[in-house]
Amino acid sequence: MVGIEETLGERIKPFDDKEIFEELSKEEQVITIRLEVTRWNKQMTIVEGIDPKEVDLDTLAKKLKTYCACGGTVKNNAIMLQGDQRQRVYNYLSKNGFSEKNITIL
Repeated sequence: MVGIEETLGERIKPFDDKEIFEELSKEEQVITIRLEVTRWNKQMTIVEGIDPKEVDLDTLAKKLKTYCACGGTVKNNAIMLQGDQRQRVYNYLSKNGFSEKNITIL
């Protein structure tokens, strides 16, 4: 009897369990994007609700800062970006595997 891998050859690539788990965990997270005004009347976009055990916040913050062309930092499991970047952050996260239904813009 011939196995399915031999029959289909190279066309089927087995799933990597880690990749599937990361994608599912991204879709399940409830993310809040809000705007705060600092005491110096500067706007700051705060991204909260991303699990630091599932996603590297420093890497994500670096990618968001590059995408939004702004400065920012990671503090207390939240990403802080300078300026009103709410729509750009929403677009970036929805394109990169996070569920649009679980992202809330305040």
